[in-house]
Amino acid sequence: MGLVMAIAPVVIVGGIVVYVIKRLKHKYNQGNLGKKKSKGAQDLLDSLIPMGMLFGCSIGVIFGMFSPIPLVFTVSLGAGIGYLFGFFAYEIYSKKGNNYS
Repeated sequence: MGLVMAIAPVVIVGGIVVYVIKRLKHKYNQGNLGKKKSKGAQDLLDSLIPMGMLFGCSIGVIFGMFSPIPLVFTVSLGAGIGYLFGFFAYEIYSKKGNNYS
């Protein structure tokens, strides 16, 4: 059981990271990464994925404090899930107005 708890976050988060990187690489190769007109909007767009990781990590810490699951497991899994949600937020926000054609 200890080995599974050590390997599971690496496998799950690794799969999430590979998926997000492949999707961003595909968008980059097609030339349709999100671009915003204003500098503030572009800065927000560029920081959505790291902010998702920070929020996921903090939720993992809070969840780990109140559950019997080891803290390392919840923090790493929270960061990975936050990375995925940050990517989805990036996708949604990049499709909203103010885009360059």
